[in-house]
Amino acid sequence: MLIKIIQLAFDDSELKADRFARVEGYFAQINGDENRPDIVVLPEIWGTGFFNFERYATESESLQGETFTRLAPWAEKIGCYLLAGSIIEKDGSDFYNTALLIGPDGSLVGKYRKIHLFGYHSQEGKIMTRGADIVTLKTDFGIWGISICYDLRFPELYRKMVEAGAEVIFVVSAWPLARLEHWLLLNRARALENLCYLVSCNCAGHLKEHTFCGNSMVVDPWGEIVALAGTDEELLAAKIDLGKVAAIRAVFPALHDRQIL
Repeated sequence: MLIKIIQLAFDDSELKADRFARVEGYFAQINGDENRPDIVVLPEIWGTGFFNFERYATESESLQGETFTRLAPWAEKIGCYLLAGSIIEKDGSDFYNTALLIGPDGSLVGKYRKIHLFGYHSQEGKIMTRGADIVTLKTDFGIWGISICYDLRFPELYRKMVEAGAEVIFVVSAWPLARLEHWLLLNRARALENLCYLVSCNCAGHLKEHTFCGNSMVVDPWGEIVALAGTDEELLAAKIDLGKVAAIRAVFPALHDRQIL
């Protein structure tokens, strides 16, 4: 499975329309590549910017709002899955941090509403309603799990996805540079302890007083980093062998040996 990760950079002067244009430029580039990916991944709340809390309400959208409408045709044109990062979803009077998975036919094949909302120096926990459902989806490339940023600190979520059959787990994120070492450790730990692939797409650049750490990555079931981005905007590509998940789980059956205490 070929993965392409768009590690998008931010700056305070850029408008949402500018970021959409930049993202669509990447899709045009990917569409022109000889080796087209099986999935393209974007980061968390890349349209508005995670720390622009004052814009959450005005830039919120429905599941099939602006982000879906503009990106779905690219998924269909390239013929790939598209994990469209996350949006500020408005549903009635509630707002959710929601990741969208678009299929190769341009349809919405899945969504995940962030369960663990960030409260440390953040208004996300005050503005947003937390999701209630753990999401795994059967795709043409096995069973995938979806998570968002702060979720990475809560291993029980990932174990439940693996119990539901997940072989690849995706993380879309806006993780800051101040906790880079946590990011590097947790990405590898979540892959290793669950003997699965973990694919993360993080933001880069600056937003208000915050600097994002970049370092989007692909980690294999042994916890080894297959591909790692730097700290700037980057299109990261990686190829993974899905058969490696079953092979490693058979040779090293730690999941089977687990005891519920």
